[in-house]
Amino acid sequence: MGKISPNPFQPRKEFDQKALESLAESIKQYGVLQPLVVTRVEREKPDGGLAVEYELIAGERRLRASKLAGIAQVPAVIRGGLNTDKIKLEIAIIENLQREDLNPIDRAEAFQKLSVNFNYKATEIAKKIGMSREYVSNSLRMLTLPEYIISSIRKGEITEGHSRPLLMLCDRPAEQETLYKDILTKRLSVRDTESAARHIAVDKVRKHGLIDPEIAAAETQLTEKFGTKVEIQKRNEGGRIMIEYFSPEDLKTLLERLVQGQVNSEASPPSGGEASNAVVAIDDRSKEEKQSDESELYSVSNFTI
Repeated sequence: MGKISPNPFQPRKEFDQKALESLAESIKQYGVLQPLVVTRVEREKPDGGLAVEYELIAGERRLRASKLAGIAQVPAVIRGGLNTDKIKLEIAIIENLQREDLNPIDRAEAFQKLSVNFNYKATEIAKKIGMSREYVSNSLRMLTLPEYIISSIRKGEITEGHSRPLLMLCDRPAEQETLYKDILTKRLSVRDTESAARHIAVDKVRKHGLIDPEIAAAETQLTEKFGTKVEIQKRNEGGRIMIEYFSPEDLKTLLERLVQGQVNSEASPPSGGEASNAVVAIDDRSKEEKQSDESELYSVSNFTI
């Protein structure tokens, strides 16, 4: 086991120590029931010879728990053809997703690595992991949140569902921070957070008090159709419509919707993390609501007035 080195592209950054200790106790009694997946690596020694080592591809929790249990040997499957960084990252992500071991932020950062380091588009990542393009795009959007909110999602203090209304306040940092603090201190559920976001939007419009009701209705209708913020600027003669998008993939989707006149709806990503450090993050949506919520996960249609 000492010859196995960690996967440098392991997407998981958080390992629950108590869960590892529990797994270690199980391994002491029954051994490692599912083999690790490794790839053979040959490294040149100072004397010119070759040393054979093994790089972990999948099974880091089992490896860590085995070390805690004091196990000298673990079962492993040696796979060839895994000598590229891209493949190592892909397999590590897929293995964790299949076991639902990644927290939402680790998952998003893994997608970002595939996108930035290997030039994968959201549609290509989606095909690799067997999910929808919206699932990938929505995960990536969480990384646009402030670092303190990202850290809170990673720790499980708030859920992935809470990120939706918080994302809709990205252009209002003060209100966003206030709502985030309310989620923690008042233990707001996802529904409560969505309701609070709606009130913020209503108050914003009331403060201006100059918006044309017809323009407001048109903005709402277009927002619901395209699933992103739409702003109409009226002039003496005509005006212009501004539609927000987050990536080239989103722009492509918007163009398709404009041409086809339809909105695609797909299944939702897994719900957010559980509570930690005695902070309970409450996601009170039903299973059916979560499953029908993916393509609208960050849609402002849920928060428009």
